[in-house]
Amino acid sequence: MNYRKMLIALLAAAITLPLCGEVLVKSGDKVAFMGDSITWAGWVNQPNGYLHLVQEGLARNGVKIILVPCGVSGNTSRHMIKRFENDVLRQAPAWVLISCGVNDVWHGEKGVKLEDYKKNMTAMVDMAQNKGIKVMLLTATMISEKPEDEMNKQLAAYNDFLRKLAAERKLPIADLNADMQKIVADPSVKLNHRQKKLTVDGVHMAREGDQMMARGILKAFGLPGDQIAELQKIWSTYPNSTRVNFHFSVPQWQIVEPAAKKAGKSVEDYVRDAALKAASATDN
Repeated sequence: MNYRKMLIALLAAAITLPLCGEVLVKSGDKVAFMGDSITWAGWVNQPNGYLHLVQEGLARNGVKIILVPCGVSGNTSRHMIKRFENDVLRQAPAWVLISCGVNDVWHGEKGVKLEDYKKNMTAMVDMAQNKGIKVMLLTATMISEKPEDEMNKQLAAYNDFLRKLAAERKLPIADLNADMQKIVADPSVKLNHRQKKLTVDGVHMAREGDQMMARGILKAFGLPGDQIAELQKIWSTYPNSTRVNFHFSVPQWQIVEPAAKKAGKSVEDYVRDAALKAASATDN
């Protein structure tokens, strides 16, 4: 980090926002985030991942929570319910935020049909509430940044169910899909370098998407709009970075790992530097 970025970070860290009203979560609460690769990336990406932004936003308002990340890439509701007891219940959090639905639709035949999704989501809510764990539901974000996409139309029924379930159980809900649809439709919002507004690939969040998710969750927790607006000003100073998850076959790993060691780099740094070098050569 250069001196300018360090100064910005130090100044931002010194800002504590006055809390107006009471939020649902309390200092010392463990908050579990159950989800898929979007949740996983929201944990591993720092400082831009939405889990960290939620934690930071609450801390700046005097509420210090403990994160319990439970995001696993590729998960549908079928996977999540199988690991719910081990990953959530055994951690004894005060809250669990459940983000599920994208892969249930996106994975097609390997996904989860609506009726089974309803059973799985209801079961996870029941399991949490039976242990005295408070639940927040997150509507599933868009599968592409195109509302007219057939998968987005299919996903609408899944999100409608979540809204109904939240109303019936009197659960807070972060309607992230509605927030995302609104931003994507806004002609004043600029595209990023990947020709998207909130994501890197139509599904996984870019910095702006993580911030959108954090804003929605903080709003659902009861943080006032003016505090969220102040947080957004701080977040806009953070460097823009994206984490890429590479999958290697065993033979590929056997090639890359020794080369990285020989260069004195981690595999992640070695692959990143090689990719940037190749891209620069292409541009030239």
